[in-house]
Amino acid sequence: MVEIGDRVLLYAVYGADSGVPVMSFGGTPSTRWKRPEVVATIESSGVWMVMPDRPGYGGSTRQEGRTVASVASDAVALADALGWERFAVTGGSGGGPHALACAALLPDRVTRCAVTGSNAPPLVDGPEPTEAEEQADPRRNRTSWRAVHGDLRPGLEETARTIMAAVEAGGPEFPPDPGSPPGPPAREDPSAIARLTATFVTSHDGWIDDHLAFARPWGFELGDIQVPVSLWHGSADERAGKYADHLAAAIPHAERKYYVGGHIPPTNAYRELLRWLTLS
Repeated sequence: MVEIGDRVLLYAVYGADSGVPVMSFGGTPSTRWKRPEVVATIESSGVWMVMPDRPGYGGSTRQEGRTVASVASDAVALADALGWERFAVTGGSGGGPHALACAALLPDRVTRCAVTGSNAPPLVDGPEPTEAEEQADPRRNRTSWRAVHGDLRPGLEETARTIMAAVEAGGPEFPPDPGSPPGPPAREDPSAIARLTATFVTSHDGWIDDHLAFARPWGFELGDIQVPVSLWHGSADERAGKYADHLAAAIPHAERKYYVGGHIPPTNAYRELLRWLTLS
């Protein structure tokens, strides 16, 4: 736990302290507690990784009105607490913008930045987007539009109930990639239920505040990023690919990285991403 003013920031650490320091930002929503196969990949990749719960998640104090850029000061406080002068950053899905914020705003601290399935700044002007408009350009998505023009909480709470109902009916912790068999029933794994409860039941504040932050100005310019950046997405994740098109056009010298799979990278792709972060 790190104290930041009147807030606390909770985090988990994985890997050996002799490894390359990496700060990882989870998706929207998520928790600092990671699945065993993810932890095993981290531990075998030569990195020393810290995963904070953003404000409003997992016991970290809510920070109403936070922007995407707000993460930078939290990252500095956490790195200082760990004794890290320099560190790499990574983020998956909704964690991607937060990793990019650190890359843009902390050029003297951040060495490299890798994001997976990251969203790009949305377009929230005009009337509510149609489904066809969202499919054509995910920046014009209904969640971001409603964050500006409506109330997100009822819809997110219904989504959470639907996810937990599927788990209670015997579903896996994560939906499988297209064409892949589902994982084992999450209800039979107490650790999986704990992760799901922390993500979808305990509080929805962090989830809501993430979407509010994405829909507002992010607080930095993608074009200001000078550290090496890699943009990863799966072959079956068309939405993330369209986001990556916009990010690649905006971020100088960003590398495109592809893997076979969906929104969540398989073990081999995640291991390669971590290897990329350790390059000097």
